[in-house]
Amino acid sequence: MLKIGKLDNELLKNIVFENIKYKRSEVLKRPAIGEDCAVIDFGDYECVISTDPITAAVDQIGKLAIHISCNDIASNGIEPLGIMLAVMLPVGTTEEEISEMMKQAGQTAEELGVEIIGGHTEITNAVKQPIIVSTAIGRGPITKERRNVKSGDVILMTKTSGLEGSGIIAYDYEKELRGKLTEAEIEEAKDYLDMVSVIKEGVCAGKVGYLAMHDVTEGGILGAVWELCHASEVGAKLQHDNIPITDVTKKICEVYDIDPLKLISSGCMLIIADANNKEKMIKEIEKQGIKISIIGEVKDFDYGTKMIKDGVEIKILPPESDELYKVVK
Repeated sequence: MLKIGKLDNELLKNIVFENIKYKRSEVLKRPAIGEDCAVIDFGDYECVISTDPITAAVDQIGKLAIHISCNDIASNGIEPLGIMLAVMLPVGTTEEEISEMMKQAGQTAEELGVEIIGGHTEITNAVKQPIIVSTAIGRGPITKERRNVKSGDVILMTKTSGLEGSGIIAYDYEKELRGKLTEAEIEEAKDYLDMVSVIKEGVCAGKVGYLAMHDVTEGGILGAVWELCHASEVGAKLQHDNIPITDVTKKICEVYDIDPLKLISSGCMLIIADANNKEKMIKEIEKQGIKISIIGEVKDFDYGTKMIKDGVEIKILPPESDELYKVVK
């Protein structure tokens, strides 16, 4: 029996990627560990595509379905322009529930400047709660130069760890949290779902000049660091105390005995920048009103991916099932 959540990286590589045999010359970027987008040569432009499901949230599913795939496009330093939604709903779903999901999706897409250009909606007994799979599309100029990540580059992250997970728990498990968190703290956690877009910082980093970028989703900040380093064939040394976590996220994680550094964190962008370019990167992203922190540095591949906590060196392992699945009933 496999664990709930994304397939682990070895299984993904051995039973998914290995069975993709046919390749076309127009495809510039293909499936790989740490790569969320495909890139296709469209002449003067490249088409960037990403797809993702929402399976662990219910209350704000329409909003999150737009954000997660659009964030993947932003991790390529460009804006998304269109999105398609495949909506699968359990037997018993009401018209009002569908209307609320689509109101959320439509409003969020409008806020981001992204058009919902198609999809599919059905009621099926194959699912027991709503599931939305979204596919976002972006367009950018053909990238000629290769970005080389190297030892000494800096690792930055925007906002705070565990944003999305905290927001989902606050909405879907509000009754359980009452008495353990104040009403103000629960409302603060809910508000985190208004911060899950990384389009502004992604496009900004694209203009400044990033070396590698990855939006932080399942597996949290530690999973994202491992994936980004694996894709870039480098190591990393993180400083635990430099990774920002809000007091409310800490309290939610204490209630459920989960790790905020391994909790789904849409809204956080992981950016690797040249050490000589870090001040400009920080300045330009802060101009957008977005918090950004230096959390570590790139090391040689042989060093591995590690985090320093209380003076102790801890090995960062490949991401497993997200901490959110320990909460979702």
